[in-house]
Amino acid sequence: PKHIYSIWKKLQKKNLTIEELYDLRALRVIVPDLGSCYTVLGIVHTHWPTVPKEFDDYIASPKPNGYRSLHTVVVGPQDKPVEIQIRTQQMHDYAELGFAAHWRYKENTGEDAALQNAINSLRGLLEGEHHDTEGNASSFKTSIFSNRVFVLTPKSEVVELSKGATPLDFAYAVHTEVGHRCRGAKVNGLIVPLTYQLQTGEQVEILTGKRAAPSRDWMTAGRGYLVSSNSRSKVRAWWHQQDQQDNIDAGRRLLDQARKRWSNKSITLAELLTRFSQADEDSLLLAIGRGDIRVTQLDALMRPPAEVRPQTGKKPLTPSKQDAEASVLGVKNLLTRVAKCCKPVPGDDVVGYITLGHGVTVHRRDCKNMEHLPESRLNRLVEIDWGQEAGAYPVSIKISALDRSGLLRDVTQEISSRKINLIRSETYTDIATEQVKMKLSVQVKDNEQLEKLMVQLRKVKSVLEVQRAHS
Repeated sequence: PKHIYSIWKKLQKKNLTIEELYDLRALRVIVPDLGSCYTVLGIVHTHWPTVPKEFDDYIASPKPNGYRSLHTVVVGPQDKPVEIQIRTQQMHDYAELGFAAHWRYKENTGEDAALQNAINSLRGLLEGEHHDTEGNASSFKTSIFSNRVFVLTPKSEVVELSKGATPLDFAYAVHTEVGHRCRGAKVNGLIVPLTYQLQTGEQVEILTGKRAAPSRDWMTAGRGYLVSSNSRSKVRAWWHQQDQQDNIDAGRRLLDQARKRWSNKSITLAELLTRFSQADEDSLLLAIGRGDIRVTQLDALMRPPAEVRPQTGKKPLTPSKQDAEASVLGVKNLLTRVAKCCKPVPGDDVVGYITLGHGVTVHRRDCKNMEHLPESRLNRLVEIDWGQEAGAYPVSIKISALDRSGLLRDVTQEISSRKINLIRSETYTDIATEQVKMKLSVQVKDNEQLEKLMVQLRKVKSVLEVQRAHS
C-alpha cells in the first residue's frame, strides 16, 4: 500500500478526493525484456476487468524525467481497484536511481541506446543549446518509441507496428493469409472499423471470412486502410495474381467461343502463338482476356474464306438475306439494306430512305441522320415494314462500370449464356475515376432480344449504365 503522506501529496497536487484514487493498492511486475512488458499486460487484462481511462504507456511516451513503465488499473480482490506497474529491471533501476543507473549499465556493457539518447537530449536542454526549450522538451518526451505501437493478439502475444497502424496492418503482420481473409476487427472486445488507428496496449482480434478476398479500396491512398508499405505490397501482389488468372480464364472462354462460332478446330496453338507473337499459351490467353487481342482479330483468323458470317445454327446472315428483311409498304421486290449508322433491328420503329442506285436504306426513325435530313431530301423518305424471315442483326451497346477484376468475364458470360454472338469489344479504363467504358457489337434477332440482354447486363456487378449506341 502507498504511504499515507504519498496519498495526501497526490490528493493535494491533483485536487482529487480519496474516492478518485485508484492506486492506493499497487503491484509492480519486473520482467526480463521490453516485449514481456506487453505480454504481461495482456495477461493482466485477460484475467481482471480494467478501469476505463486508467492506462498509461510511459514506455511509448516516457515522462519528462525519462521514467518508463506500463501502468494499468484493474478491479482486483474484493472489487477494489489495484494499480499494476510493469517494467524491465533496467527501467526499474532508472526509476529508482535516475541517471546514475545509466553508468551502472554502461560498466556492465548493458548500455541502453534509448536512454543515452534521452540523456543527450536532456543535456542539450540544460546547457541551453536549443532556443525552443518548450518544443524540445516535448520532443524529448515523445522521442523514445514514438513511432511504434505495441498491441496484443487474443493469446496475449505482442505485435509491434508502425504508429497509426490499423487492424488490417495487424492482420497482415500476423500472417498474409489472415490479412487476405480479414472481414472485420475487434479491439478490446468491441467491433471497430478497419481504418481504426491502434493504440499501444490494445488487444486486437481479426474476424476472417472463408476465402481470401482483399478489396482494391485497401490500396487507395487517403482511405486509411493500410499504413504499412509491406501490407500494401501483399494486397497488390494478390490482386496482380488474381487479375492475371481471371484474364487467362476469360481469354480461354473467348477463344473457345470463337472456335465454336466458326466451327474451326484446325488452327493449332502454334499457329495462334506465331500469328499474335506470344511466347506460350498463358501469354496468349492473357492477351485475349485483357483485350490486347480483340475478338474481331480471332474471328478474322478463324473465319473460313468461303464464309461471310459465323454459323450459329441458323442460316448465315448474308447481304441478300439482310436486304430482304424489310419491305416498302405497297411495293414488292424492292432492294433494301440496313443502315450502318443506327443499326436498326426488327421491332425498332423504322423509316426507309431511297438511295440512288442502292434501293432503300432502313433507318431507325430516331436516327440522327434522319432527324437532320435537309428539307430538299424529305421526299425520299418512305414508310417501311419488317419482313417475317428471321436473321441476325449487328447492334452496338455501350456499358459504363466501376473497374474490378472479372468484369469482362462476367459481361461476356452473360452474352454467351443467351446464345448471342459477340462480334467485337472495345474497352477503355479511366484511371482517375476507376471507371471502365465498353463498346460491344453483338448480333441479335430483334429488338426484344436486345432489350432483354441489356436488362441482364445492368444486373452485372459494378455495372453503372447500359445503353444502345446510336452510331
